[in-house]
Amino acid sequence: MNKNTDKKAAIPAGYWQDAKGALIPEKMIRPIDRARDDLVRELVTKAQELSALLADYKRSSFADIAAFIQLSAEQYKANIGGKKGNVTLYSFDGKYKVVRAISETISFDERLQAAKSLIDTCLRDWTASASDELKAIVKSAFDADKQGNISTGRVLALRRLDIKDERWQQAMAAIGEAIQVIGSKSYIRVYERIGDTDQYRPIPLDLAAVSL
Repeated sequence: MNKNTDKKAAIPAGYWQDAKGALIPEKMIRPIDRARDDLVRELVTKAQELSALLADYKRSSFADIAAFIQLSAEQYKANIGGKKGNVTLYSFDGKYKVVRAISETISFDERLQAAKSLIDTCLRDWTASASDELKAIVKSAFDADKQGNISTGRVLALRRLDIKDERWQQAMAAIGEAIQVIGSKSYIRVYERIGDTDQYRPIPLDLAAVSL
């Protein structure tokens, strides 16, 4: 039987197609190569089925959680719009919890350069009074990694510094306006409580995290 039934139909009967696209007579294929092909295809099929189950679980879980949130809001005659926001739900006995987490990926547009210019001006004028620690924090915030990306976390951390200088405040406003949401990822995390403690351990949905 030709094991390459998932390849293009143009492959003639009695031949297999190798990784380079060459047609190999079936009678020339060694038993160990047939066995390896059988094993790989069996594992791939199971993985595809498992992936489809996880995708269905994720879709239905998000829909069920959204429906429950709306149901809960209706009890208080409140209207909750949108799908954003992290939510944690507990079972009645507290043994289990389910977390819906939505993480946004942000970047900055060209206004970040205006903010940096204002901050540089502040630092030059503060040379005598600015601490070395503050200078280091500000400098590291705009250091790019090997891919040329600036850490959004370090830049946003500047906004937590309590500095009253008007130029600094303008720079912080520019940083806020420069923020661009370029994508988001959504997660469902499921946990079970460890014995009688208040600690929870995740129920792994990642193949690499499942214990054997």
